[in-house]
Amino acid sequence: MYKAVLFDLDGTLLNRDESVKRFVDHQYERLNKVLCHIPKEQYITRFIELDERGYVWKDKVYQELVKEFEIKGLPWEYLLEDYIREFKHYCVPFPNLIGMLDELKRNNIRLGMITNGKRQFQMDNIQALGIEAYFDVILVSETEGIKKPAPQIFHRALEKLNVASINSVYIGDHPDNDIQGAQNAGMKAIWKKAPQWTNVKADYIVNDLSELVEILNL
Repeated sequence: MYKAVLFDLDGTLLNRDESVKRFVDHQYERLNKVLCHIPKEQYITRFIELDERGYVWKDKVYQELVKEFEIKGLPWEYLLEDYIREFKHYCVPFPNLIGMLDELKRNNIRLGMITNGKRQFQMDNIQALGIEAYFDVILVSETEGIKKPAPQIFHRALEKLNVASINSVYIGDHPDNDIQGAQNAGMKAIWKKAPQWTNVKADYIVNDLSELVEILNL
């Protein structure tokens, strides 16, 4: 019987791909006076390419965009600040997120989250999804000084939850950071299926968050 479920954020609870598309579309529209010499679809596509699904921080993304598109009148620092300030308004949850969390809480499952990234930015996005109060523990790599897939960050979360690894399960979308990382920490790992990866060696695979309840036999 599992006593705790721990989650990744981006690509697992937060539909980051859709969120990014919405944000960049609106950023282009809001700053159109300066960006209008760039076709919108080209701006969006290039941002997504440079972003590499969030694994490149946006200082480098915007520096490259300013250079490639010869953006005048808006320094890359302004574009970065706009991203940090505004992204939270475009956060899109995956389907059945709240219903799944409600069901886990009704069954007295302890809930944790481990996410790589910058603390304030990630906390803003968690709050935007309206899910912060569900979690007993939230660890962000910037604050912890360690990030996934290091087993120490998983162990740290389990210690805070007061749950053994054998009685816990972790769900995420990244084969190395989430699945392999959790398994190396002695946890069962559930892969939230993502189209960019195949042949992921997880203990379970789900397409939708609602499937988690069935896996846990609640």
